[in-house]
Amino acid sequence: MEIEKNLTDKAICLELGSRLERIRLDRNQTQAQLAESAGVSKRTVERLENGQPVQLTSFIRVCRELDLIERIDSLIPEPVPSPIDQIKMQGRTRRRASSPNLDDDSPAEWKWGEQT
Repeated sequence: MEIEKNLTDKAICLELGSRLERIRLDRNQTQAQLAESAGVSKRTVERLENGQPVQLTSFIRVCRELDLIERIDSLIPEPVPSPIDQIKMQGRTRRRASSPNLDDDSPAEWKWGEQT
């Protein structure tokens, strides 16, 4: 199954768990063996493969043990600002989001019942 944005969180967790299970089985490892080598409990591996919540660090440990850790980089790539944003920021790193900038010259938002 392809993971798409219209899937529920539960469906995505189930799919990820199923994929991890298939990879583990392709490597001919038991849940206990994977758990021991990843430094997590067997119950954590069971929960992960069943699409149940686990700590992010446990997920990372299992991915590392299954040689999947580099794929996380493609999952959440490092953001690269556009060339224009780089010029605007003059080498600085953005630290927080800002509110929309409303100029005094910009027209006010029109609402029903207001006279123009």
